[in-house]
Amino acid sequence: MCLAKHLYKIATDEYRGMAFLPVKAFLSVLSVIYRVIVKILAGIYGLKPLQPACKVISVGNITLGGTGKTVLVELIAYYLKQNSHKVAVLTRGYKRNIKNPSDGAGQEYDGMGDEPYMLKRKLGNIPVLVDKNRVRSLNLAVKKFGVDTVILDDGLQQWRIKKDLEITLIDSVRALGNKKILPRGILREPLSALKRSDIFVLTKADSSKATEEISAFLNKINPKAQIFLSKHEPTGLYDLRNPGAVLGLNVFAGKKAVLFCGIADPDYFKKTVEGLDINIIKSFEFIDHYRYSQPNLDNIIDFALKEKADLVVTTEKDASRLDKLKIPQEGGLPIMALVVKFKITQNEYGFYNRLLSIYPG
Repeated sequence: MCLAKHLYKIATDEYRGMAFLPVKAFLSVLSVIYRVIVKILAGIYGLKPLQPACKVISVGNITLGGTGKTVLVELIAYYLKQNSHKVAVLTRGYKRNIKNPSDGAGQEYDGMGDEPYMLKRKLGNIPVLVDKNRVRSLNLAVKKFGVDTVILDDGLQQWRIKKDLEITLIDSVRALGNKKILPRGILREPLSALKRSDIFVLTKADSSKATEEISAFLNKINPKAQIFLSKHEPTGLYDLRNPGAVLGLNVFAGKKAVLFCGIADPDYFKKTVEGLDINIIKSFEFIDHYRYSQPNLDNIIDFALKEKADLVVTTEKDASRLDKLKIPQEGGLPIMALVVKFKITQNEYGFYNRLLSIYPG
């Protein structure tokens, strides 16, 4: 297990006992310093935020790790486009090789990062702009593409930009951890930052029994914000050799599979696949945004063949990182990507109505 995972388990109090007290005490000191830095930066940037020439919808989270932002960004972008709005997505492009700003044209995974590249492939002609400087990419979106709306992917900590709608995702399973700020906890900002939110979306609500408790806690902090429940709903699987042909969820029912993923919550992915009546032989888990090598993939396939698996299953996000690797051709073991969509499970109409409420008329 890598150091990052050990630190994460300390931050979430999965590691308990006297042996960890010195480390936790040291991390608590660092958290005080981090809190001061965050408050100073938020105060400076928040004094005079940019007044954009378009509507700004932020989709972000207050905790470390993934909450499912990317699929919600996809959902919102499609919905606004269907309602005659010109939309662009602004994202940082975590762990991409090229650091220059990009509007996605002609770029592949290496130049964009896995999540932006996946969004670009799924959103078609909706621009996906990759730049650490969101002010710069926002201005580019307005000038070059003439958009009336931008969606800030991972935008809660973008204090420099005035937003029309602040959507904060909360993982229903992990919730807010021990409610402490990094590195002693998993919070990127103090809990008071949640007062900026207009909407809370509790993700993975289908796997949690604590949604009412979490909702009550959020309501105490920010009683004006609306709260919605959601889940990641599987819709099909496609063979990496033929991504245009999405197969039904029941095609592989009863089959044996090997899983692999490099995402923030591999357990949720595994549980989703198990829900399709697929028998999992083994799940290979890598760190989030892991950059796969050909030997990585070959070892997974060799293991699957040795165990007589019928297929290998991964996520769409992971599939985007395999573009330059050699995939077994026709007749070989199928490597399938699980397609999921973001589903608001409670008051869906109210959620979409709130999105449109930022526009005049």
